Amino acid sequence: MQRRVQARRPRTTRPLFAATAFTVAAIAMPGRALAQAPQAPAPPPGPPPVWTGSFGAGLAVTSGNTDTSNVNLAAKTIYDPRNPHLATFEALYLHGSSEGETTVNRTALTLRDDYSLTDRLSVFGRFGYLQDEFKGIDYLISPTAGVGYKVVNLERTKFMVDTGAGVVWEKDSVLGTVDTSGAVTAGENFRHQLTGTTLITHAATALWKTADFGDALYTVSAGLATTMTRRTQLKLEVLELYKTKPPIGKESQDVSFIMSVVYSF
Repeated sequence: MQRRVQARRPRTTRPLFAATAFTVAAIAMPGRALAQAPQAPAPPPGPPPVWTGSFGAGLAVTSGNTDTSNVNLAAKTIYDPRNPHLATFEALYLHGSSEGETTVNRTALTLRDDYSLTDRLSVFGRFGYLQDEFKGIDYLISPTAGVGYKVVNLERTKFMVDTGAGVVWEKDSVLGTVDTSGAVTAGENFRHQLTGTTLITHAATALWKTADFGDALYTVSAGLATTMTRRTQLKLEVLELYKTKPPIGKESQDVSFIMSVVYSF
């Protein structure tokens, strides 16, 4: 009796393994290629805004042996169209009282346009307005023009001096008379970015009447601002105003300590 011998089929282990490996690789490759695909570059930042500004406000009230209250409001707007012109508008309101009597009541407005001739040299036009009950100034209006020079013009430190001439009209709140005269001005402005969050400022201006150089008005300020959030700052400032010839019965000098929270936009 003869045995029927069946031929064995060859094993397919290697081809099956190869097919499986090829399938896994085919599935894995797109994911790996996707993971290694270069990311699109971030879009470049847009141009800086033409208009910027800030608004600050502070309030202090004390009671006890003496009752005092102080309010300060400040605003600043800058128009920088990225050409030789740079326009700045500043406003300040101060009101203080002690034991029911007014110790300071002041409104100051300044509009200035600088036109750069070089990186350091510029010409400017300035319009100033001041009302100060404590100094007997019903209003003081002074349009002037002049030349400014940046003594230091670094990224973190700026120091500028200027001088100009123009006209001044001042109304005496006691007598009600209006004094008109030519005017000569001088000023300096310093700012230094001490750290990434701390800014130091100092400024001084002087205005002399050409009809009487002994009749002058001086303003000096020093400030320290520190960043609280991306748009807010805590600002401390000392502001001194000195008038050499105030009306009879009015004071010539006062010093204000201003603390405010400033919001930038």
